[in-house]
Amino acid sequence: MAFLSREAAMRPERFGRVLAGWMLGYCLVAGAAEPVPAAADWHYRVQPGDTLLSLSQDWLATSYGWRDLQRLNRVADPLRLMPGTTLRMPIAWLRREAGVAQVVFVKGDVQRLRDGQAEPVAAGATLQGGDRLRTAAQSSISLRLADGSRLLVPPRSEVALQQLLVLGRGALPAVRLGVTQGGADQQVVPNAQRVPLYEVQTPHVNLGVRGTEFRVQVQPGASRLMVLSGAVHADGVAADVPAGSGLVAAAGQRQVAALLPAPDVSGLPAQADRLPLQLTWPAGPAGAVAWRAQLLAAGEPDQLLLDARLDEPRLSWPEARELPDGDYRLRLRGIDGQGLEGLAAERLLALQARPEPPFVREPAADAVIYGDGVTLAWTLNTEAPQVRLQVARDAGFTDLVLQPPPLARDHFELARAALGADGVYHWRVAAVTAEGRAGPFGEAQRFELRPPPPSPPPAEPEQAGDQLLLRWRADAGVVRYELEWSRSERFDEAEVQRFTTEQPQLALPRPSPGDYYLRARAFNAAGAASAWGQTQTIRQPYPRWLWLLPLLLAPLL
Repeated sequence: MAFLSREAAMRPERFGRVLAGWMLGYCLVAGAAEPVPAAADWHYRVQPGDTLLSLSQDWLATSYGWRDLQRLNRVADPLRLMPGTTLRMPIAWLRREAGVAQVVFVKGDVQRLRDGQAEPVAAGATLQGGDRLRTAAQSSISLRLADGSRLLVPPRSEVALQQLLVLGRGALPAVRLGVTQGGADQQVVPNAQRVPLYEVQTPHVNLGVRGTEFRVQVQPGASRLMVLSGAVHADGVAADVPAGSGLVAAAGQRQVAALLPAPDVSGLPAQADRLPLQLTWPAGPAGAVAWRAQLLAAGEPDQLLLDARLDEPRLSWPEARELPDGDYRLRLRGIDGQGLEGLAAERLLALQARPEPPFVREPAADAVIYGDGVTLAWTLNTEAPQVRLQVARDAGFTDLVLQPPPLARDHFELARAALGADGVYHWRVAAVTAEGRAGPFGEAQRFELRPPPPSPPPAEPEQAGDQLLLRWRADAGVVRYELEWSRSERFDEAEVQRFTTEQPQLALPRPSPGDYYLRARAFNAAGAASAWGQTQTIRQPYPRWLWLLPLLLAPLL
């Protein structure tokens, strides 16, 4: 044996290498995971204590050994390596293990499809290669991959995790995604080895990524790439698509164009106190034909809460009723004529819309009042039983006439003497919690106080009216309102009455004495309903003669 040639001594090892390589290739094919590029090399920086033997055990597949590294790198002594020097390791030689993706955030209806079965996904779940994700309207999911790369799947999208592998001792992830519908926002950790181990496939173009931030969108007939940082390689394009550029791939054609600059959001408010959330901005930048608006949790770039594509520079989000008060981040992008979404502008937005203001009951809008005063009436919010009232001479409420302490009732008798003079007045109310926290004011109301006419001659008494009129603020984009009227705060009794109106007001027959509860919701043109608004209380008083009835009957007893 001592006189065997080197070639003869290597034959059993070579046979084992070929057999192991065939078995590894069969396993990868059976697992539907294509191999990463075979010609690519990974450059490893030698650490103190490394030897070719230890490196082969830690990094290489069983079909390769330390002698292969020695020949490839021309190492004289396999037991003595100089720290800081670089060794080449072909990607095809590295050990391959199944990787996973961690779900860090889920909003709404997100389904995972695995082995033909669909089930909801929750934050904290682990996904594996072969899983497919599907998001519904206003639903999103964020994933963290093994190397820290991030993937955000927006609403109405379908993304397949075609391959999740880890090469070597957990050093290099090999990821391949398939986007067949909707989009995917991706932040890929830079790969210093310059090996394209992160791939994205679409129906129209395949992408190779070395470390960048980019978005992919797929629509019938075309796929789009928008690069925010780094660069992305696209098949059929000679040069990588650089940061600030986009690609449209359709019908075998490839077109690269500069992305639009960010819109101007400097004029947007820093706080929103009305629901649904409504915002307007200048119609720019130049070249924008539409806009993408997204609302994210402040300080949480992975938590996409609301998403909308808009044909006009304004938005109305009824879905914001589902969000609690707090701090959010608005992200806005212009969309050019090719459908490429440009650079994003962001604005911090504080939502302070609760407690929701009461509904106004009386007087009627723009009412003309004759007499010694006016009754201002409203509903009561069950979660904020007090009311803040303001009466002013001007629509901006800078010239206040009256601002009493919070009221624990559903009306206020405003005497003519308190106003001081006839004329036009404006008033508004806000709900106040038991702890004293006031919500935003509702829509301001207007009435005019005029001198009373001369007293008429005596006449027969007449009933003042038999209707109860309710009004509330009209919201853009709403085509229909639905109201529920009940004697139970839980709206669980059989006698719950439902009313539908296309106007922001409703006239009801005056109810019998007692306490009633009212709530409302809105519908857009597509038939989508908002969440129910907060319950309001209506107290119908008993007639005064009823309280005198025991006194009238006492002499008869």
